[in-house]
Amino acid sequence: MAKKLIRFDWAMKKMLRHKANFDILEGFLSELLEEDIKIKQILDSESNKETEDDKYNRVDILVENSKGELVIIEVQNSKEYDYFHRMLFGAAKAITEHIKEGQPYAEVKKVISITIAYFDLGQGKDYVYHGTTVFKGIHKHDILTLADKQMELYKKNNVHEIFPEFWVIKVGKFGNRVKDKLDEWIYFFKNAEIKAEFSAKGLKEAGERLDEMKLNEKDAKEYKRYLKGLRDIASDQHTKMADAQDLIKKGAENKEIEIMLEMNKEGFSVSQIAKIVKKSEQEVKQIIEGQSNK
Repeated sequence: MAKKLIRFDWAMKKMLRHKANFDILEGFLSELLEEDIKIKQILDSESNKETEDDKYNRVDILVENSKGELVIIEVQNSKEYDYFHRMLFGAAKAITEHIKEGQPYAEVKKVISITIAYFDLGQGKDYVYHGTTVFKGIHKHDILTLADKQMELYKKNNVHEIFPEFWVIKVGKFGNRVKDKLDEWIYFFKNAEIKAEFSAKGLKEAGERLDEMKLNEKDAKEYKRYLKGLRDIASDQHTKMADAQDLIKKGAENKEIEIMLEMNKEGFSVSQIAKIVKKSEQEVKQIIEGQSNK
């Protein structure tokens, strides 16, 4: 039986911010970005300060890697229609917070924004999406590239390496079929479980240190409160969805009654109305008589 592990978002809040656990985050980032990522430091900014409203709904962490790039990792637990806008805002804010007054634009830091979404963000069939900025000619259809001098000055090979890039992992779309090492991480995000045969970077360490049974009493209680908060959010969303469906149904029923009454007023017979609205003549008759008696 697999060990019960702590959810990754709670681990980000409490454990992965410590230098001793950087190797876990480094493992995930290395598998996602397909390069050997080393974390230089965890950064504090306005974008990752916890508030009462989002302490269960959203968890994020901002790190600087050894190349000086800023990496935002965010876990979002419930649907927000303007979430893409928030991703953009978070990247822009990270850029402006980490350039000093008077520095040249060349000192703007590259930002990589990673969202682990536990809701169906946008519309698409895949479970991992990657977005970069590419300038394409509208006449020649070529891609705008850096000049040789720019490559030399800024140690970049492509224009898109300067601009923020975005990753979206839609956990709910993942079908638990593990095809590569990134999938092993996504399996962990979805199931809080690491299989014995998994070999992705950082997962062995995650399995050892994120064991729920190893939490001290204080952290165990806090983790249980965190899980309860997530359940409360899910329950609230379920209730709102059910209420919305009831309102839609009621609205449809009221509209149907209005149509039947209008048809009756226009001289349609009960049998004609029943045929059009696909109800029995008895139902139509009761509705029309019931409304006329009000």
